[in-house]
Parts: sequence; structure tokens; C-alpha cells
Amino acid sequence: MYVAVKGGEKAIAQSYEALAKMRRGDTAVPELSIAQIREQMSLAVARVMGEASLYDKDLAALAIKQASGDLIEAIFLLRAYRTTLPRLMATMPVDTANMLIQRRISATFKDVPGGQVLGATYDYTQRLLDFSLAAESMSSATEPLTQENATAEACPRVLDFLNAEGLIEPEQIPEGDPEPFDLTREPLQFPASRALRLQSLARGDEGFLLALAYSTQRGYARNHPFAGEIRYGKVSVQVVPEELGFAIDIGEIDITECQMVNQFVGSQNEAPKFTRGYGLGFGHCERKTMAMGVVDRALRASELKEEITAPAQMEEFVLYHADNVEASGFLQHLKLPHYVDFQAELSLLRGIRAAIDAKAAETGKTEAGDDKTEDQSGKKAA
Repeated sequence: MYVAVKGGEKAIAQSYEALAKMRRGDTAVPELSIAQIREQMSLAVARVMGEASLYDKDLAALAIKQASGDLIEAIFLLRAYRTTLPRLMATMPVDTANMLIQRRISATFKDVPGGQVLGATYDYTQRLLDFSLAAESMSSATEPLTQENATAEACPRVLDFLNAEGLIEPEQIPEGDPEPFDLTREPLQFPASRALRLQSLARGDEGFLLALAYSTQRGYARNHPFAGEIRYGKVSVQVVPEELGFAIDIGEIDITECQMVNQFVGSQNEAPKFTRGYGLGFGHCERKTMAMGVVDRALRASELKEEITAPAQMEEFVLYHADNVEASGFLQHLKLPHYVDFQAELSLLRGIRAAIDAKAAETGKTEAGDDKTEDQSGKKAA
């Protein structure tokens, strides 16, 4: 857009050079590699993959490097690349019950089959800056987290215990094998199915979903959640090629799953029971999946015959505004030239002000004339 400005094309080319220099920083400092970002900034990589809807750690790390650490810009880059890729087939549903677990906790039951697996977490750190990490010569004494560090023991889902007693609503599994809606290729539709809402939330902005989830905890939606289970680990991905007719493994991915237990509902015809909220995302992303689970439950207000009073319950509000790439684009387009629009409004404003000033001047003359007439009348009367 700035090409229209005198010298704009040359300025844009120089802007590219300035951006490259800013990205590189001090050349005396070793350049950050893709492998370093992938291995040492895994939580940022997970967020970029999830909100870009593309599982590829190397590409996500590349996008983070190219964007100078701006995660929303990195998400935009990865989404743009995703549009160039063909969609070959849909995978089978991922079986999280057979996850190779690296972390698994429950806030609703202390003793669960398979046990609580604390794993790697910031939950119990003191949130004090560790200046030893600034020592360049420091070498890590810990071994990398591998599959040997994970538990292969079968860990049934915690909510299955409540389900066995009929104390929680059963999972809603669609009949047959419907073709999944692809939000990356088709526009969002309302009213949205729960599957479509979850897909939208999975690629929604973590900060926005966090704020909405927090709002429900503060009373905007009367939604009191319990973290039924949060698990993180590796799951296998399977497809069924037409030429084979049976499932084959094509790899494994890291995912985080969260199942929320929410306030119960009931009626004269149905016994009260707990309700569900669900979240799932690429990589290690507990905060994101927890927020997803809380917002998912809030968005089920209409389905559960609840009064819709809060933003987190409003489907169109939540799903449209959760997309950080769209939001960022719409906001940042304000940086582009709006000369014609602004000059039109400026001209209109000047015209309105001139009309007001003219009217005020005319009113002043009239009032002055009235005062003079009154004075003359007064003298004659005297």
C-alpha cells in the first residue's frame, strides 16, 4: 500500500533489509538455530503448531525465528504455508486412552489407576529468576525427556469412573464416520456443532480463551469447573488407505488433553449429573486445553437449556474473536494508508464545524439586534 507514497517502493525494500538486521541482532552473538528453538522453546513451538493447525515442529521453529519471536506472526506464517499443502486424507480418531504418558494429573481423585504422574511442570517452581541459566558455560546435568521417562502403563480416563456410576453425562459420539469439517478450508458456520466449536477453540488465541475461562470462574456464566484429568504424552496417528482397507500407523505426535468436570444439571425427568468440558491441543499446552475445556462447557449453555448471559456463552462472539490471525490482520490494517478515507472525514468535519460557526455567528447578530431594539424602546419609554 505504501508504494503509492513517493519513494515508497525503495523504502519498502530498505525495510526488508532493516527487518533482517533486527532479526539477526548483534552478529557477535551466535545465531539461533532451528534445532535450538525446537528443543529449547518447546512450549512456544506447541502454541504455534496448535493455533496454526499444522503439526510440524521444525516449521513452527522456523516461523518463530523468522518472526523474531512474535508468536502471532509465526502462527500467521505457518497458516499461510499450510494453505499450500494438499489434504490427502483424514486420520482415524486419536485414542488418548493408549497415550504414552509423560504427565497425568487429576484434581478430582487422589488415587487413580496408573497413578498421578507429575512429570515436567512449572506448577511448583518458585517463579524466581534463575541466574545460573545465564552462565554461557553451564552444561545441563539432566538427560533429555525421552520415551524411557514416560509410563507405558495403561491409564484409564478418570471420568470413566464417574461415567460407570452414571454421575456424568455420557460422551456424545456421532453415529457412523462423518467427514470432519475442515475450518482451514471452509468458513465458520452458525449455529456451529460442538465438533466445529472445538476445532475453532483449538486454533483460537490462548490469551483470549484464558480471559474467557477466567471470566466464567468469576461468575460470568455460573460455571464451576474441576480439572477431572489432564494428560500429556505421545499418541499414534493412523489412517486407512483405500487400497489397503485397514489402519496403518503413520507416526506419532505429542498432545495434551484436558477433561473438565462441571456443575451438574437435572430436571423432573432426568436425574442430576455432572457435565463435561473438553480441550485438546498439539504439544504440551495445559493452560490452553484447560481454557478450552472451560469455554467449551460455557458454549454448551443453549444445549443444556441454560440462560445465556455472559460473553463466554455466546457462540458467535467467542468463535469469531478467538482467531488471533484475523484479529491481528484487522487491527494492523489500520497502519496502512487511509488517506482518502481520512481526508473525506476531515472535509466533512470541517464542513460541519463551519456550519456550526456560521449559525453561531448569525445567532449572535440576531441577539445583538434584539438588545439594540430593547435599548431604543427603553429610551423612548423613559
